[in-house]
Amino acid sequence: MAKLYLKFDQSVLKEITLSQASTTIGRLPDNGVQIDNLAVSGHHARITWEKDHYEIEDLGSLNGTYINNERVGKAKLRHCDVVKIGKHEIEFKGDGPAPVAAIQAKTGPSIPKLENTVLLDTRQAQEMHAAKSSAPMATAMAAAATPAKERIGMLSVVEGKTDSDKYILTSKMTMIGKSAMATIRLKGWFAPTSAALISRRENRYFIAPEHKVRVKINGEQVQGQRELAAGDLIEVGKMKAAFSFQD
Repeated sequence: MAKLYLKFDQSVLKEITLSQASTTIGRLPDNGVQIDNLAVSGHHARITWEKDHYEIEDLGSLNGTYINNERVGKAKLRHCDVVKIGKHEIEFKGDGPAPVAAIQAKTGPSIPKLENTVLLDTRQAQEMHAAKSSAPMATAMAAAATPAKERIGMLSVVEGKTDSDKYILTSKMTMIGKSAMATIRLKGWFAPTSAALISRRENRYFIAPEHKVRVKINGEQVQGQRELAAGDLIEVGKMKAAFSFQD
């Protein structure tokens, strides 16, 4: 199958196999290819299988979609094409077969051959009906008894100048920087306008540097996107903050 290689500064961040007939690219978590960068629109572009090839279509993005440095609205993708979206690049490797989902959409799902119907006696039918009725109820009761616990992340500033010493990360996107749009506001003449972006997906948090700003986790520089764990020490410019989960 065809594949996409998401890159930033020539480093491969992720490899995506195109197994569906259509895949969207954008900043929001519901995209098949998510790019956590403010230069990328929520739903930026879409890659679609068309008869015998893939096409990419810009979805009215603010910064546009480029193939081999040429801006496009809709264009055919060729093997080794480089798609530029925001500050990220996506290399297309399209020398594989068509996606299974596209083939099924054209031919229709296969219908399994059914065995001959067996006549049940009344007692046996009643027992099977009772078993089927009780199974979903038991599953629902078990699910209700053990609800998924929501985990909310928190940053506690231990060094550096910010507008607060503690931040509760309830939003899907949290920007760190000097910008008025930033949730975590950095202070100082040389503080970057947009330094990093923290994204929340279900009960997990991820951080990614912005505009080549150096971000460190436990003293190690972050390349691309990295998941945060409780106890991590984040360094952005002159700010140091400890990541944890609320009790």
